[in-house]
Amino acid sequence: MTRGQIQIRRIENITNRQVTYSKRRNGLFKKAQELVVLCDAKVSIIMISSRNKLHEFTTPGTTTKQIYDMYQQLSGNDVWSSQYAMMLEELRKIKEANGNIRKEIRRRMGFSMEDMSFRELVILQQDMQDSVAKISERKYKAIANQIETTRKKLRNSHGIHRSLVHAFGALNLNEYGADPPTAAGSYLTTYTYLE
Repeated sequence: MTRGQIQIRRIENITNRQVTYSKRRNGLFKKAQELVVLCDAKVSIIMISSRNKLHEFTTPGTTTKQIYDMYQQLSGNDVWSSQYAMMLEELRKIKEANGNIRKEIRRRMGFSMEDMSFRELVILQQDMQDSVAKISERKYKAIANQIETTRKKLRNSHGIHRSLVHAFGALNLNEYGADPPTAAGSYLTTYTYLE
């Protein structure tokens, strides 16, 4: 009995579509491997699934780039020139942006302002004043945080000091009994407490 011919159209069920993709991809890669072994052919297959997963088969011992280079050489099509032109354009834009940023940094440091118009100078001055205000605000916030941290440490150390003085006093009272020594032979040292 022969297999019935299936109609080639998009599979609507996502699970069935993924299973079919996986089976047919494996079948295609198997056929490509057979071509490589039987015919000593150089094969490269690149597949991207609907879930944006990359699957690739390339003849062992070669790279996809080598296959493209051979294709370019044999067909006369320049595959890389458009990509190279796009990369050069991207590089030019990055260099231009880098130059503008460097120029802006030099201007903010007070250099390279000869070619600036009055309006640009006013804008630069306003930007610098805004920056100084933000830096001052951040500086005062950092100082306030340090002061608060120091106060907490000081309060903590005073609490420890009080508890030690109290513990030392209780310890000495137990040592001498109910009657502490007279003022001439006092065992307590008085510490000044700073608020």
